[in-house]
Amino acid sequence: MIKVTEKINNTRPQSSLRTSDFYFDLPEELIAQSPSEERDGCRLMVLNRKTGALEHHIFRDIIEYLNPEDMLVVNSSKVIPARLLGESEKTGSPMELLLLRMLESGEWETLVRPGKRAKVGATFLFGKDGDTHILRATITGIVEGGNRTVAFSYDETKYRTIYEVLDAVGNMPLPPYITKKLENKSDYQTVYAKAEGSAAAPTAGLHFTEELLARIREKGVGYGEVTLHVGLGTFRPVKVDNVEEHLMHGEYFYVPDEVAEEINRRRRNGGRIIAVGTTSARVLESASQEDGTVLPIEGETAIFIYPGYRFKATDALITNFHLPESTLIMLVSALADRDMILNAYKTAVEERYRFFSFGDAMFIQ
Repeated sequence: MIKVTEKINNTRPQSSLRTSDFYFDLPEELIAQSPSEERDGCRLMVLNRKTGALEHHIFRDIIEYLNPEDMLVVNSSKVIPARLLGESEKTGSPMELLLLRMLESGEWETLVRPGKRAKVGATFLFGKDGDTHILRATITGIVEGGNRTVAFSYDETKYRTIYEVLDAVGNMPLPPYITKKLENKSDYQTVYAKAEGSAAAPTAGLHFTEELLARIREKGVGYGEVTLHVGLGTFRPVKVDNVEEHLMHGEYFYVPDEVAEEINRRRRNGGRIIAVGTTSARVLESASQEDGTVLPIEGETAIFIYPGYRFKATDALITNFHLPESTLIMLVSALADRDMILNAYKTAVEERYRFFSFGDAMFIQ
């Protein structure tokens, strides 16, 4: 296992791309506010990136496009209830924290609202257990972009870990475009979620059920779990005109030895490595050498993939339909031709596909 201590960044391709090159018109009513009744019952658009041909299916039909030599690579990061609603210990004024990532010190990097109350040393309280609060947060520092570092304290005789506390007092950090209340926390969690640490779900994986994964394995298709804890990058819009000038926030990632070994074996035997979600693709590209060999590795990545990037370890991608002008639509436009992607999105709008986190899926092969 290789451990890296510096952020991994790709060599940025020279580009004259503008952020506006990734804009498309999206009617607000096509933004999905809740998941499909059946996870694998949503719609699936299949894009052949060599020809531009489009096909329309139901997600569970994905198995028809997978060959026994292929391998699915999924992000098994688990979303934590990272949205905390509480109050100032001093004034009782309302305060909101969004946890982004745990630091090596045990403190957390957070987004804080309102920021003017979050001075270093300020303390905030969350959750009630009788007359006492369950969780106490103290602002310890201010970091890049105005985010705050926070130290938590709680009754360790009642809660073994901070994650147990968050389950008691936290809320799922749904994206701002989802305005409908989430009835069941598990709806925003993949069926294979294990490693706690994400501030948002790797949403392409929400379409898989245990039954569908079992059928895929029975066909002989490989399956491997990697980890990327989704953090600040998910919440940061691209605010620069020149795509090259956008900076990604670092996120923890991990590729186990046995997964790297199986990926490399399958590729040598002619199989495709199919990333489930843009986060899995970013892990694969962060962990790969120039010849496509994937290393077992752990560290932090700030890789930013946009047109001009040459994929080394990702042969196909299962993904959702993304926000206009986002880093995610830029990534899929690097795997397929940008005009091809924008045409697929135009078709998706015309065919009334559902967009974003709880929306429909696309298979780019």
